[in-house]
Amino acid sequence: MQETAVPSAPPTPPVSLAALLSRDDLGLRQITGPPAGEVTIHGAHTSEMSDPYPYLLGGELLLTAGVHIPEAAGRPGSFDFDGYVARIVAAGGAALGFGVAPVHDTVPAGLVAACEQHGLPLVEVPPRTTFSGVARAVWQLMARARLSELRRITQAQQGLAAAASRPDPVPSVLRRLAGRLEGRAVLYGPEGAEIAAAGREPGDEVRRALAELARFVTGHPSSTATDTVAGTRLAAYALGPGRGFVLGVAAPHRESGDHTIASVAAVLLSLLTGEHQSGTGAARSSALVRLLLGARREEVAPLLGGGEGDGAVTRWYVVHARPDTGAPDAVSASALGAALGSPLVDAADDVVRVLVPAPPQAEDGGGVRERDGGVRPEGDAGVRPEAGAAAPRKPPAGSGPAGSGPAAQPGWTLGVSAPVAPAEWPAADAQAARALARARATRSALVRHAERPGFADLVPPGEAEAHARALLAPIGGVPALAETLRAWLSLHGSWDRTAVALSVHRNTVRQRIARCAALVGADLDDPDVRMELWFALRHLRG
Repeated sequence: MQETAVPSAPPTPPVSLAALLSRDDLGLRQITGPPAGEVTIHGAHTSEMSDPYPYLLGGELLLTAGVHIPEAAGRPGSFDFDGYVARIVAAGGAALGFGVAPVHDTVPAGLVAACEQHGLPLVEVPPRTTFSGVARAVWQLMARARLSELRRITQAQQGLAAAASRPDPVPSVLRRLAGRLEGRAVLYGPEGAEIAAAGREPGDEVRRALAELARFVTGHPSSTATDTVAGTRLAAYALGPGRGFVLGVAAPHRESGDHTIASVAAVLLSLLTGEHQSGTGAARSSALVRLLLGARREEVAPLLGGGEGDGAVTRWYVVHARPDTGAPDAVSASALGAALGSPLVDAADDVVRVLVPAPPQAEDGGGVRERDGGVRPEGDAGVRPEAGAAAPRKPPAGSGPAGSGPAAQPGWTLGVSAPVAPAEWPAADAQAARALARARATRSALVRHAERPGFADLVPPGEAEAHARALLAPIGGVPALAETLRAWLSLHGSWDRTAVALSVHRNTVRQRIARCAALVGADLDDPDVRMELWFALRHLRG
């Protein structure tokens, strides 16, 4: 059953009864009850009341000299030991310490039997040890445990903050949290689906219970809820009011300070999944107004806050992205923008577009270039720098190796344009769209568009465009044919991958390519023809 729990600060850590028994200066001895290593105490309290229930908060080591127990208690029925111990257990007492002398020379046998029956640890306190000495030892142990806990929390905070500054901040924070808690950390989206996860995979029962707990906090005023399923401690943290993101944590055990560590991770994830605030809203608003009033893109780009080199023209990447599962929404799109390092996000239909400022080292179009001016898939290893290239500076958050541009993001398929000046944003938008189509067709996490001088650059642009228009005139009036021919050629004539890239049936691709061949009057199986058509498609404007 879910229960809300939002403690303002971590409780004072408990201490093991075994640690108290190990103190030679106290001389304590356990007479009965479960092993001392399995018993934790939260404090010490002295009471000589025959019913201590009203005075216990739970978790205490109750100390008594048996003043309330008649000296003739050795006779059967003279004192209700069973009722006395039952009330201590009902109040949540952790253990009972009985001081021998001056009232009783030994621990009453009836008390031993009652503690054994109810499973309450019974500890004998020797005459030389005062109750105040026992209480002081408990508080000393708790102070040490508290200091150790604070050190653990501080280390965890530093580790989580470092993870949040990595190029893949959300997965890094989840991995660090899962490692700290030795469990599972999951980020749920507004629809309840897993966006990212890290740590040991739990069983089906625990996984379902954690997802249900995440849905519980999104539909209730409380921001945190806990539960226990199959011996696993579950916790869910809502990331900001009304936004739908939830952090779920499943751990086989819970130590003092775990809630604080998870809360730190929740705050970081809330910032990472919220609207990214690089640059001021006023500056972006000003840029929008100027564009609407006719200003040129290169004039307003500096207001968007990023990517300027040392006196060079600001350059940008255009990124097209699609989630691997489901459709993108405003919140997940904003989280993607935060991971890429830009607040300039547009979530339209099933594609998210992000305008990302290029780092200074990308001003020359850094990264590996494709000879044919096309796009290249990128795996987890990223792009290798060209031989002989100068060592790059540290890339910004969200960029790939050596600052080669936006990096792959877990759960997304990305197409990235070449770095361009603001005046070339429309062309970069088309590049990113083609790169995304190729990424989906090749099942790559990320594909980059890049250009490199080649033989095609030997032809003046005007003449190249005129030749392209003349060659492709028969299919120029049917955009679907030109689009299909471009995709088919870029994918080396693969029917299936072209169908995936264009979201059409493979037979439709065959029909369109056959129609192109007929209209152009060329054999598309001839590599020279394919090369000439690719050349024309590259130089065709509009």
